[in-house]
Amino acid sequence: MPDIGVFHPQIVHFVVALLIVGVGLRLVSLTGKLKWTSPAATTLLLLGTVAAVLAVQSGDDAHGPVERVPGARDAVVEHEEWGERARNIFLGVAALELIALAGAGRKWQRGILAASAVVGLAGGFAVFEAAEHGGELVYSYAGGVGVRSGEAADLNRLMTAALYHNLVQDRTEGRHVDAARLIDELASRNGGDPTVEYLVVESMMIDRRDPARARGLLADISPPADQPRLVSRHALLLADAFEGLGFADSARAALEAVKGQLPETSHPAIDRRIARIGQAPPQ
Repeated sequence: MPDIGVFHPQIVHFVVALLIVGVGLRLVSLTGKLKWTSPAATTLLLLGTVAAVLAVQSGDDAHGPVERVPGARDAVVEHEEWGERARNIFLGVAALELIALAGAGRKWQRGILAASAVVGLAGGFAVFEAAEHGGELVYSYAGGVGVRSGEAADLNRLMTAALYHNLVQDRTEGRHVDAARLIDELASRNGGDPTVEYLVVESMMIDRRDPARARGLLADISPPADQPRLVSRHALLLADAFEGLGFADSARAALEAVKGQLPETSHPAIDRRIARIGQAPPQ
């Protein structure tokens, strides 16, 4: 079978949707009030089971790079085990559905469908657990993030995100030296990115307490006139630098001067910043 690991995220979403809805429709069908729910449940449960088989296979194909991340192996194994449980349970459900389909009109068909609903509830729990552990693997261990494609650009985005979130945490907890070090690493990996350049300027004021140097860096950055978000960001940082140097009038003048270059929707933010000049130190 070909390697389908790259499709694992897409496949697992079909598994969750098809099987959970399928179990729900099977339960509704047992009331006998909505006749269409029985064939719909069979269809969704059979399709969802096929998807579950493919999900386990694609997970096996994809787990290598994720499992090798230090500290992630136990989380990978737990996610795989729940995925395999869900697949096995729904293979049983699929068998019951096919038996019931073959026995259409027989007295015992309803009992088989009821059994399918009961087993399906257990399978639904297994699907939920597999999904929960999969989410933990992605969001708590960065499982698959940046490594799915194997492209260098994706790996750099992973590193960029890690550096950014760690520097924010360091800054929040007062570790400004560590935050500044991470900013330097971020800048070295993303040279020429204007959003990173402005993060460097911001760090110069917040982490290194050097508004003069921040002002000098801003002098070397020319935001494109057709990108109002960057023009506004440049002006706000320039105002922070001027205010940090004690030049409140220059800070106010820099903001007033840029208003004509920005759409009116940006003016309220600029006006609020102007109103705060002299009232509190820049953040």
